[in-house]
Amino acid sequence: MKFPLIAALAMAGAGAAGLAYARYIEPGRFEITRLELALPGLPPAFDGYRIVHLSDLHYDGVMNERRMAEVAAHVRAARPDLVAFTGDFVTAHVSFDADELVRFLRALDAPDGVLAVLGNHDHVGHTRTLRAALAEAGVIELANCVQTVRRGAATLHLAGVDSLYWRKARLDRVTEALPDDGAPVILLAHEPDLADLAAPLGCFALQLSGHAHGGQISLGGLTALGLPAHGRRYVSGLYLTGRMFVYANRGLGTTSAPLRFNCRPEIAVITLRA
Repeated sequence: MKFPLIAALAMAGAGAAGLAYARYIEPGRFEITRLELALPGLPPAFDGYRIVHLSDLHYDGVMNERRMAEVAAHVRAARPDLVAFTGDFVTAHVSFDADELVRFLRALDAPDGVLAVLGNHDHVGHTRTLRAALAEAGVIELANCVQTVRRGAATLHLAGVDSLYWRKARLDRVTEALPDDGAPVILLAHEPDLADLAAPLGCFALQLSGHAHGGQISLGGLTALGLPAHGRRYVSGLYLTGRMFVYANRGLGTTSAPLRFNCRPEIAVITLRA
């Protein structure tokens, strides 16, 4: 009788330890993912151009000021030319300190600035306050529009769409606004499954997204059970759909349950190659 009891106690202890790790340890273990991507048509002037891709901050208490300061330090250490933020700065119906968010965003130092799109959570209860904070911090929101970066006569276009989840994504407006100069276009879209609509257009070289959090708890086939709408095909890492790359960032924060297991929060450093 002792052996079954000992085994049960051991299993209970292991489960408790795993839960404590998933709640208190892994959500703060930021992983720096470094990736080099050769984009067709990239002008030589942009060879080596570095983008730090962030997503899904979910500033909600679990993601606190200490962790945000650590994220900002990692970003500065990467010395990016540009920071791309693909939405869910906050969590639906959870209050946040707008002044602290502004301080965090201002600390993301990059010569070409911080470009961002909003996520599905950003549109629930906080949109006006959040947009005011982004504007105060100097973040440029790409709400179905295009921003061009220049190096001399060479150009690189950054486009962004609003949340697909809330049917605010307008690829038609983006394509209408794109200059006809043959320069590559990088698309920011919170929900990664938008790639199935964007890739066939043939306009975009790379899509940067978040939303799925990599599943947050990565346990084989069980991961798929917790994936959100519009985040089920492109979950984590690099994909190629048609001729367009898709990078699905695992995100910085958590939602639903404040847990991460085998799915560390991510800061992606993407270096473009001609």
